[in-house]
This record gives sequence, structure tokens and C-alpha cells, in this order.
Amino acid sequence: MNLTCYNKILGILSILLLMTGPLVGQPRQVINFNAGWWFKLDSSQHHANGRNGEGWRFLDLPHDWSIEMPFKEHSPAGSGAAYLDGGVGWYEKSFVLADTDRTQRIFIAFEGVYENSEVWINGHFLGKRPNGYIGFEYELSSYLFWDGRQNRLSVKVDNNKQPNSRFYSGSGIYRDVQLLIRNPISIATNSTYIKPIQLNAKNAIVNLSLDIEHLRKESKTISVRTQLLSPKGQVVASQQTVLTALKKGIHPINQQITIDNPVLWDIDNPAQYKAKVQIVAEGRIVDELETKFGLRNFSFDQQQGFILNGKRLKIRGVCLHSDLGALGMAFNRSAALRQLRTMKAMGVNGIRTSHNPAAPAFLDLCDSLGFIVMSETFDVWKGQKNPFDYHLYWDQWYKRDFADHVKRDRNHPALFIWCLGNEAQEQWHSKSDGTAIPLALAAIVDSLDGTRPTTIANNELSKNNPVLMSTAVDLVGYNYNHKKWASFPQDHPGKKFIVTESTSALESRGQYDLVPYDSVRMWPERWDIPFNGGNSDKGISAYDNVYTPWGSDHHTSLWLMEQYDHIAGMYVWTGFDYLGEPTPYTWPARSSYFGIVDLAGFPKDVYYLYQSVWTEKPVLHLLPHWNWKQGDKVNVVVYFSQADRVELYCNGRKIGEQTKDPQRYDLVFKAVDFEPGTLEVISYRGGEKVLSKMIRTAAKPYRVKLVTENPTINTANKELAFVHAYIVDDSDTLVPDAAHEIEFTVEGEGAAIVATDNGNTTDLQRFQSSSRKAFHGKALAIVASKNKGKLVITAKSQGLMADKIQIAAN
Repeated sequence: MNLTCYNKILGILSILLLMTGPLVGQPRQVINFNAGWWFKLDSSQHHANGRNGEGWRFLDLPHDWSIEMPFKEHSPAGSGAAYLDGGVGWYEKSFVLADTDRTQRIFIAFEGVYENSEVWINGHFLGKRPNGYIGFEYELSSYLFWDGRQNRLSVKVDNNKQPNSRFYSGSGIYRDVQLLIRNPISIATNSTYIKPIQLNAKNAIVNLSLDIEHLRKESKTISVRTQLLSPKGQVVASQQTVLTALKKGIHPINQQITIDNPVLWDIDNPAQYKAKVQIVAEGRIVDELETKFGLRNFSFDQQQGFILNGKRLKIRGVCLHSDLGALGMAFNRSAALRQLRTMKAMGVNGIRTSHNPAAPAFLDLCDSLGFIVMSETFDVWKGQKNPFDYHLYWDQWYKRDFADHVKRDRNHPALFIWCLGNEAQEQWHSKSDGTAIPLALAAIVDSLDGTRPTTIANNELSKNNPVLMSTAVDLVGYNYNHKKWASFPQDHPGKKFIVTESTSALESRGQYDLVPYDSVRMWPERWDIPFNGGNSDKGISAYDNVYTPWGSDHHTSLWLMEQYDHIAGMYVWTGFDYLGEPTPYTWPARSSYFGIVDLAGFPKDVYYLYQSVWTEKPVLHLLPHWNWKQGDKVNVVVYFSQADRVELYCNGRKIGEQTKDPQRYDLVFKAVDFEPGTLEVISYRGGEKVLSKMIRTAAKPYRVKLVTENPTINTANKELAFVHAYIVDDSDTLVPDAAHEIEFTVEGEGAAIVATDNGNTTDLQRFQSSSRKAFHGKALAIVASKNKGKLVITAKSQGLMADKIQIAAN
């Protein structure tokens, strides 16, 4: 008997068992399936029937193979994708299932595969998914082997046709994979939806809906038992629904449950409830699913902007791409948490997931930390931006992709806005599609959610733009165009307004050009003209006076957004630098200059500008460094808060004092004569000193200094340690122009330096290298460990004293 015939017979027997067998098996099991995959880059072979040939390697997911590639000037991916190639990759994993699960339904679930994935089980083709950001699953049940036999899962990932993205996408199975084992009577995937229908201080009434899948021929009587747990884990409400004579098919269930004295989710108190749903048949729990949710009242208003739980709140947001810098697209929870905590400390309360659905765990973090998330699905509709982008799949896939996105994420309390698209080509090139597509997408949101507003990120503000003028969306979204924010109420009477993307200012962390502070430079001159100017080292001054022709400096957009009540908020482009799109430069620049924080996670100076406006903590930040040549005249800039004036001293001698200009968030002492020594600034409120900040002229580099962000890591959770390396003088002062090569090593069983970085957009060394040149005195090592124990990280640089630091892997 050949394998094909055997598989068909096995499939028929499996289906019969599912439909007629006794009710056995445990409630659902969710098994992490990330470990133990074989991988090979190979565009010429077909490996659905098993590995052959050389070149396979063993690894764990999530995995991004493009980040492992060398940067290539003529990579077909281009500057937008960081000059890192795509290709075709194959993944394979073998596994054995327990015979006790034979009558269960078995699924494989992928959270993100970029892109054009095809999946086989035991040589049987399960399906293809072009979109690289949408999660999907396949049922394996009919094609599985039992009795201790090995099952073989094969995945082809085709990211060969380039360019297919305007920004770095990575390649591979870059998010989590799970094996799901469910009873033939169980809750359908992503069908659970918890929707408040009444919410006040005394009580909340929530509607819980879900679909029960019943695959057996015989009818059953089942009960759906729901418990609602408070943020403290106490049962606060429960309900049971009994269904008699339940026949084969899909059965919608609705329960309305009352919660007394509800605790509201808020950015400062992101309290979450949990719904625990059990399906009981013949006295046994056959399925159990827990879903977190939050209760909050919110609205958008044409005069007052955004209102959360009865209070006006400015959405002070940033845009974030999905890449994690030196880690590429391979999702890691601790790296994402690091980004979000860095943003939270800056005063950020909003995240835009530009320009694609984020990882589920990323939204979990936003839920728990308290962010106002604008969730975006598409960068491209039907009109192309690149030859091989999503426009090729739009007609066939957009409805399914968008519906799957909405259903997966609609229970997240941090999600407040659905963004249907970004700078769509239909703004200019297709009036019919520009009218029809927003209507179709908004209808999907309304049918599957109905509680959150929709918006579209527009960069064309002509009233001839059918996308901008669409009646389908609830919020009018502007990308940039800051000079038209003030007149929005007159331009769009009765409409509600949010700035979906702003600023696009450009900086290199730690670099300063000695030009007049109030001189601004627009790089490039126009978006469609090649840029031949700039600095020879492809660096950009961090003084906040360089920006793109479509944007502004940070101060301008920040000031305008804070002044007008009708602006609900804005999402700054971008919170972190990201791979690709190195505007205004091309090769060898391979990552962006837009970030408020650089690619390695080191804040640029404007971070403290936002912190001084967006937080209640006293802030005092002084720039630039104080290492110049005798005779240089230096613009000294101060960002500060909780004070009304500052005094500046050089070597103890008072240079001057200034009070805050009511039209500015910063102060500048222009053309200060440089002299080696110390520069100190002191802030005052009234006559009381608030803070002081001193910077010193650094002497010669003396040693490498290590500092860790996290002294312990959890190995079970795949946590990473982020270790800073500073080049300092003999007084521990950072040497701002130091560019020494630093070699990192780690001692400890199972430990590894997984990546290094420095924030330099033109550094073409592979991120997996254990050595890295300092960039303006700083570098970063990212450390992981598979085993528990003590890790010792050492940093050495020729001619300098080395340093060691210990981290506990628990």
C-alpha cells in the first residue's frame, strides 16, 4: 500500500472516531511548539516529504533568518528592508502524540510567518497563507500517525520576491507556534468575545459570546459554565447555560453577566478581569478557556479630543515597528517589554502598531502596562507600493486576513482604535477603490467588534481624496501636515480628529553639528529627489533641527498637539529606531534615524524633551557633551520641568540664567565658549533649587564599564539580559567620541551572546557578532542562557581595562 492510500484510509478512520467514538479526552491542551526545529535555506528543493541533503541546522523558534544575513548593497530587498536578503526557507519538526489524544482534535497554530507560508503534515498539504503578519491554524487530526509513530510537520516560507515591503519584515517563523489539542466539543478559535453593554460605577453588564463546535453525530446535552474573576483573582460573577440535544455543527452562545462595583481599566491602573469558561458534557469538563478583558468607558469628541473613564486624556503616543533591533523580527517578550517600559518612562501612553498586527504577547504587555493602542492591519491595499507587496493578494485575502485580525485581538483592553490602512495609494490613484475599500473594512469591524472607532492614516489632505473624505471611518486621521491641525474643525466640521503619524525628525544619538541652533535643515529637500547632501559619515545632529520635508522637528509637533483640545492625540514617528528606511541616506545606512530611542535602546536627547512634557517627574537634561576644541562656540540646550528658570555654570563661573519661554519647552544658551572642565545647570522653582546636572570634559579612554539593565533573567521565559558597555576615562566620565572595538564573552553553561549593537545606523557588522565598536562611547550586548546559574559577562578592548559583571539565570 502506498503512502497516499494509507493516509486516506487513516484520515477516514480518524474522522469516524471523532464523529462516533465515546466522549473521552482531557480539556484543551496548549503546547508550546517552539523548540526543536530543523531549518534550511533552500529555494531549489521540495522538502514536504522530509529533510534531504546537507545544510540543515537545529534551532528553536521564533526565528528570523534575514537578520543573520550579511548586509548587501545590492540586495533586492533594498534600503527599505535594511539591505538584508530574503529567500526561501524550510522548517521541519518531528513529534509523537500520546494515544490518549487519539480521539481529540489536533491543531497547529502559527502567530506569524513572513511570508507566503505553506504547511504540510506527513506529506499532506494543509494550506498557504501569503500575509506575513496574520496568525493562522490548521487542523492536523485526519493525517496524524499514532502508536508511537513520528509525525512530520513541514513549513515552506517564501520571501524570495523582493522588494515586498517598505520596511524590514524579516523572514521565517518569527512568532510563537503552538500545538492545540481540543475535544470534539470545544470552543471555536477566537470566537470568544466579551463586550460591555452597560458600565457605570455601580455595575457592569457584559455580554460574553462564543461559538461551540460540535463534531459528533450524536446529539449531546452540555452546559457552558462561566466564572468572572476580578483583577485580584476573586470570583465576582458566574453563569451557566444548558443546551439540550446539541447536534453536530457550530452553535453560538450568548451570556449576559453582571459585575458589581466594577474596577475600570486605565493607563495608570490597567486592571483586567478574566473570564473562565468551561464546557461540561456527561459530567466532565471537555473544554476550558480563559480570556482576559478590561472594563473602560471612552469616547472621542470633536471639541474635547479623547475621554477615558470620564476624564480628558491626551493620547501621547509613538509608532513602533515590529522588529526588535539587533534581534530582527524574532519575537521575544523581554525585548518587547524593554521597549515598552522605555516608552512608559518617557511618558508615552499610546502605541501605534505600524504598519501591521502586532504579536499577541505584545498586546498582552500593552494591556498590563496601560497603553492606548491603535492597531493597524494594512500598509497596502489594492494599489501597490512595491512590486511584490500585499496588493498581489488583496482581492483574495483581505476579508479573511482582516476578520482574523479583529477576532484575535478584540478582547484586548489596550486596543482602542482600528486603523484600516496607512497612506494608501487609493488616496490618489483610484477613486472607486478609495471609496469602496474603507466601507468594506469598516463593515468588518462593525460586524465583529462594534465598540471601537476606525481611522485611516492619510497623508493627502485634499478633499478630492476619497479615503480622507470617507464616511465609513469614525476618526479622521492625519499623517503629518502639522500646519493644518489647528484648522481641522473648520476643514472638517463635526468630525473627530487624531494625528495618526507625526514629526519624522532625524537624529543620530550623541552626534552634534556646530551650526546655529535655530537653523533647520530639511533632509531630503523633497521625498522624490535623491539626497546627495548631509554628513560624510552619514550621521545626523541630535540637536532636533533636522527633519524631513513632510514632517517637523520634535518640538513643533509636540507643542501644537498639546495646545489644541480638538486633537485627541498623536503617534510620533517613531519611538525606537528600526531596521530599514534609513531616510535621508542610502547605503551604507541600513536603519532609521527617526527614533526617539536608537536601535540599541539608548535614548537620544529628545527623549528628555518628551519626558519633561509628558511626565510629572522633575526633569533636567543638558546637551551636548563637553568635549570640544578650544575656540569652539557651543549651543547648550536644556530640557527641564517642574521649574521656572535655570542657571548655567562653566567651571563654577556663572554663564547666565534663563526663564522658560511660554512658547517653548526648551532653553538654549547660544554660542557658549568652550573651555575644558565642567558644565553645570541648576533648575529652580521660585527660589528653591529643584535639580542640578553636571557634565565633564572627558579625558583619554581608560576602561570599559559594564552596566546591566536586569541583574536576573528567567530562563524558562527565554528572558534576555541587556548589558551596556561604556568607554570611560579614569574618572568614569563617558568619552563621547570613543569608537573602540569591544569584545564580549559570557561564562556559564548554556549561555551565549545572542547579539550586539551600538545604535550606529551605518554599522554593517552582523548583529550576531560578539564584538562591536562603541558608537559615541556606547555599545550593547544581549545575553541569553538555556540553563540556570551564574553568568559572568566580560568586555575587553585593546589598550583599555576590561570589566566583568554577573547576572543570575534563574
